[in-house]
Amino acid sequence: MDGKKVLLVVEDDKGLQKQFKWGFENYQVVIAGDREEAIAALRKHMPSVVTLDLGLPPDPANASEGLKTLEEILKLSPATKVIVVTGNDDRDNAVKAVATGAYDFYQKPVDLEVLNLIIARAFALDQLEKEKDKLQAKENEPLKGIIAVSPPMQKLTRMVEKIAPTTVTALLLGESGTGKEVFARAIHQFSDRKKKPFVAVNCAAIPENLLESELFGYEKGAFTGASKQTKGKIEYADGGTFFLDEIGDLPYPLQAKLLRFIQERKIERLGGRAEIPVDVRIICATHQHLETLIENGEFREDLFYRVGELVIDIPPLRERQGDAIVLAQYLLKKYVQENRKNIKGFTEEAEKAINAFAWPGNVRQLENKIKRAVIMCDGNQVTLEDIDIAPPENNSKDELPFNLKQVRENAETAAIKRAILYCDYNMSHTAKLLGITRPTLYALFEKYGIQDKSQK
Repeated sequence: MDGKKVLLVVEDDKGLQKQFKWGFENYQVVIAGDREEAIAALRKHMPSVVTLDLGLPPDPANASEGLKTLEEILKLSPATKVIVVTGNDDRDNAVKAVATGAYDFYQKPVDLEVLNLIIARAFALDQLEKEKDKLQAKENEPLKGIIAVSPPMQKLTRMVEKIAPTTVTALLLGESGTGKEVFARAIHQFSDRKKKPFVAVNCAAIPENLLESELFGYEKGAFTGASKQTKGKIEYADGGTFFLDEIGDLPYPLQAKLLRFIQERKIERLGGRAEIPVDVRIICATHQHLETLIENGEFREDLFYRVGELVIDIPPLRERQGDAIVLAQYLLKKYVQENRKNIKGFTEEAEKAINAFAWPGNVRQLENKIKRAVIMCDGNQVTLEDIDIAPPENNSKDELPFNLKQVRENAETAAIKRAILYCDYNMSHTAKLLGITRPTLYALFEKYGIQDKSQK
């Protein structure tokens, strides 16, 4: 409403409701008269600031209903700034409310000028916190788009961080749906070419007779229908990164031309004679076994060694213990926001199934299933039926140590790593999610040797 910030006022007194309506004209004021209305308004409007009268129906003389409302508001939205409004003889409950997590308190009778100052300060603090969280998220995100906690994937992310600033030609291997293009974009994002174009071409998606002109471009009159000079994808990537996906499907005659380009960093357009220098970072990817293609005479061995200066073999999701549920939580949050659904998480049965499922289609299949689940879900938790995958077998064997100390350490380490990724490396949010204090979280980081990337 005219871009005004939303202020939720929880107050049962009709006279004060009207007073607040005209007294807080700088905000979009939403009124709630009891706890049920307050929670419904919180879910609908997600206000950053709430004023809450502790004396709510059914017993306005008792602050218990107001305190319960406060607890529920903070449980649903921990970052919300709640200003409790109390009677002038109810200081004890006001202090109790602040101890529960309220931002501030104000005692009646109401002075709108003073209360307006408290509200304005709460909104200002909320804005600062959001800006800080955005900056931290940008600075602390290790690799854009890569969500992983398993040791193999952590090793690969460290490798990407090392090679991104270099000019080495990388070859990404892995089954379909493992995220090869995501890794390619991460390499580009963390290189000094990140402000230049990232151009991707899928060799399997373009007909063989069009692929050469698509890659290298063509001159006017090079063939029937070539009515003007046209740049190829490689030229458009000048200064940036050129990603050649499914290179195993590149026609054999074109492989020699690509090899020459990689060696010389010069191209010739189709129908042209001039050599055009192009400065690009080259990343290739395939789901095929190139060594087998070489043996069958379908792929040039010299090209294989050129594109594979450094090989990154991305494991399938079934070999990435713990990644499936972390990815599922990330994707759930994404699609819940897109579809404006009120879904809080997965049922225990659904989580177990996600962890146990083999995911033959890898991350792409997982994403499709989560998207479907969000659409089909009728409650506030995604069930196994919503996801539509097979339940885990009851006789599956656990590969856990019998030493209780080791079991606890493994579980705590895994939980912390999942939580810190889920919270985008925000230490305050991670501590809240785990139900511990920030000092305790830092102590656990040190105890288990977990790297605190928020300090980078």
